[in-house]
Amino acid sequence: MKTKYIWLCLLFAAFTACSDDDDNIQVDPIPELTAGNADFSSFVSIGNSLTAGFTDNALFQAGQNNSFPNLLSQRFALVGGGNFNQPLTNDNIGGLLAGGNQLPGFNPRLFFDGSGPTTLPATPTTDIFSNNPTGPFNNMGVPGATSFQVVFNGLGNPAGLQTNPPTANPYFIRMATSPNSSMLEDAIAQNPSFVSLWIGNNDVLGFATSGGDENISNITPVPLFSASLDAIMSTMSGRQGVMANIPDVTTIPFFTTVPFAPLSPADPSFGSQIPTLNTIYGALNGVFAFLQSQGLTAAAGREVVFVTDAASPVVIVDETLVDLSAQITGVLLQNPTFPDFLAQFGLPAQAAPIVANLFGSTFGQTRQANADDLLTLTSASIIGTVNQTVAGSLVQQGLPPELAGQFAVEGITSPLADRFVLLPSEQQAISDATTTFNSMIESAATAAGFAFVDANSILSGDLTSGNFTLSTELVTGGAFSLDGVHPTARGYALIANEFMRSIDATYGSNFEASENFYDIGDFPTNYSPALQ
Repeated sequence: MKTKYIWLCLLFAAFTACSDDDDNIQVDPIPELTAGNADFSSFVSIGNSLTAGFTDNALFQAGQNNSFPNLLSQRFALVGGGNFNQPLTNDNIGGLLAGGNQLPGFNPRLFFDGSGPTTLPATPTTDIFSNNPTGPFNNMGVPGATSFQVVFNGLGNPAGLQTNPPTANPYFIRMATSPNSSMLEDAIAQNPSFVSLWIGNNDVLGFATSGGDENISNITPVPLFSASLDAIMSTMSGRQGVMANIPDVTTIPFFTTVPFAPLSPADPSFGSQIPTLNTIYGALNGVFAFLQSQGLTAAAGREVVFVTDAASPVVIVDETLVDLSAQITGVLLQNPTFPDFLAQFGLPAQAAPIVANLFGSTFGQTRQANADDLLTLTSASIIGTVNQTVAGSLVQQGLPPELAGQFAVEGITSPLADRFVLLPSEQQAISDATTTFNSMIESAATAAGFAFVDANSILSGDLTSGNFTLSTELVTGGAFSLDGVHPTARGYALIANEFMRSIDATYGSNFEASENFYDIGDFPTNYSPALQ
């Protein structure tokens, strides 16, 4: 029995010793928050939609309140920062009116309806010509603004909405101190002690989201970007601030959600058509084979084949290909078996010129997509649908309506237009411009003594903050909102933390060490449709 009690005493002593050790552990106290040598007394943020708090394809109050500058201002207020005035919209619907009429392209926000992003079925109440908030505004983020528009006098002039292309921005019309003021002038007129500057995204983004279609948008020329950045930075002399560079826009969900091969044979509307489609494209593939046999190497790699044991790529227009329209038409008309091909579709031999010209004009610069192509998010809603404009044109040319519809299916018999596909050459143009612009931005930040945020690296993959890791998956990833371009509220909170981290490193503040980073888990990844 004595042995038993001896072991109990030893066990008790061991636990007591462990307890004493725990009591002696030294825990460093959390330091008191300090601004270091930064002066946050008057903070103004200049930028575009990423600064404004744009999310879910719209600007609305909840998104604005979770904008990264507004989140920064709340932390700055703890160490001498002042009020932060934002040009709040009238609602949580999003979208804009002009004199009571819906502005085209400025629609209500998106929400997730259980199957995918859907536009909120509501009418905006924010009218750019009435009930506008009173400035000056500390958040000078203007959705859609490019670098040169930051310095453009007249961006807020309503008359500019009537020009082609428009020279005014509806969001800035609500904000401008006068019709002929610029974003930069209105920002600097407030004599900010500390500024954030995140510009340049729209200098490449518009070109990218339009699939590289230069008829819609272009990349800003390097000399213009350089001159605009110089003009902006010349006004920053003697001020403190933080700058961020341009993310790689080709990595965002807008370009990574729709696969290049989305045509599943399990889809009855497509799978049942595969034999017929391969018959149609068989005639075209025969043309390409003949042209190659005649030494025309430009005809290689254009064959279209749909398979039954895997998903097939869509058919796309590739403007970098040699235009073989005339050759296709000529070979078909000279082929003695072409009338037999037409007969399979109930067409008389007299239709040969119509169909041959149709094949030539349609497939002169086409191929099936591959893994190097990026399909835009907007392509998801049109792939497999009938292009009524194309179908109507074919009917006018003499094809029966049913056959015209069969030859006008987007991505299948009617190649996806340039605006829906970012080709490798277009991706390279974006990469080159982004690299050049980012070099200029970092050099400007260094010369001004500003803190620098490498958004290009931060937003290029999974994002981790605290106990949360966000990915770039649309809807489920948590980093990007339903438009596939702009961050969620949680994503903006992470960005605010990254800005504070850079400010700590440059100005000696200690937002991170004093545990004043945001817990991004406190912020939503989506907004309820009931939020109005």
